[in-house]
Amino acid sequence: MINDPRFNRLRLLLGDEMLSKIMSKRVILFGVGGVGSWCAESLVRSGICDITLVDADKVCTTNINRQLLATTSTIDGVKVEVMKRRLLDINPSACVTALEKRYNEESAPQFNLDEYDYVIDAIDSLADKALLILNACNSQTTLCASMGAALKVDSSRISTAEFWKVQGCPLAASLRRRFKKNKTIPSRKFQCVYSDEVFANRGEVIESDGSMIFGKVATNGTLCHTTAIFGLKLAELVIKDILKDE
Repeated sequence: MINDPRFNRLRLLLGDEMLSKIMSKRVILFGVGGVGSWCAESLVRSGICDITLVDADKVCTTNINRQLLATTSTIDGVKVEVMKRRLLDINPSACVTALEKRYNEESAPQFNLDEYDYVIDAIDSLADKALLILNACNSQTTLCASMGAALKVDSSRISTAEFWKVQGCPLAASLRRRFKKNKTIPSRKFQCVYSDEVFANRGEVIESDGSMIFGKVATNGTLCHTTAIFGLKLAELVIKDILKDE
């Protein structure tokens, strides 16, 4: 697969050895929405050939403004299946596994996180996100997590940091309070994508727009360029970690 012309520019930049190293990694991504969909595509375009997608949601109209997989023609489609088709259209030789599941207390035992080199958290639900973080930190895998990507406008304020050093992000603060209250502190450090910007909603809150919330505390406004950059920065964390010894 390394000789596939799809990856000529990657070979030119990285060389055969490093491209082979990227192609050998296994990734599992939880959440393929506004952040996760862009992350998944960036990883596959960057040479990741074995990726598992986990999400229980379906595409709805309100996803179109920010989610890579959401178009008029994909409405009502299962998100992981829609994303799988797109990724295989990019690289037909990739191994893409689509799991229409929600990661929570009930389903967590079904996932052996040690099977993967990287676990990527792009989950919205606070409880599910906290559970995945704790379980991933107790495994041998490398965890990369997205903090809150909603209520952001200024892309220059999107950055990366170790979880306990993230500042100005309400979601990160809520997670830290939850961990401390429950006395369940993640067993090791992990890298996050975050922004310290909080741009308040200015429009009317729509109580029901047909989307599934899966434990989300609130529905907030979002922009494509900020959620996409969160996803691309997550992919960057993975690729940089693979290349870090070079």
